[in-house]
Amino acid sequence: MPIAATQVKLGMVIVHNGQLYKVVARTHVAPGNWRAMVQTKLKSLKTGSIIEYRFAADDKVDRAEMEQHEMEYLYADGDIYHFMNTENYEQIGINSEVIGDAVKYLLPNSKVMIDMHEGKPVTVELPQSLVFKVVEADPSVKRATASAQFKNATLENGMTVRVPGFIEAGDSVKVDTETGEYLERA
Repeated sequence: MPIAATQVKLGMVIVHNGQLYKVVARTHVAPGNWRAMVQTKLKSLKTGSIIEYRFAADDKVDRAEMEQHEMEYLYADGDIYHFMNTENYEQIGINSEVIGDAVKYLLPNSKVMIDMHEGKPVTVELPQSLVFKVVEADPSVKRATASAQFKNATLENGMTVRVPGFIEAGDSVKVDTETGEYLERA
């Protein structure tokens, strides 16, 4: 299904030169009196190599036809992560290379959307934010200051995030899955 190059978004899977590519970087450039363009970095889903490609703003891009399934993460076995389809309870294993950076946000029983192309998993989409329990937090330092105090906190998935001084071990926090930053106490 063709879309305008200006509608290409990060994480989108497109067909370029007959192959599937995932958009890993995108910049819309409008230099002075030249024509606008969209500068992209595309990762081949077949080889894993990354190419740079510049689309004119009026170019059409073929978006890959995907089936989307809600799946529940079950467990990891080495580099293979196992998911269960929530509709028909079918289980599949997905290599960590396909999952990418989303691996660090996976907790057992968490639900994700998996895009499939011709029956093979292509991408894993996380919710915009997820809730994690804080297992360890640096002690708060009381200082007379006008600025907010932040400290490091380790979450149940092993990630370390910067949180406000009032967050303690045992609290639950909401984390943005795109940036990995603290959003609010949950």
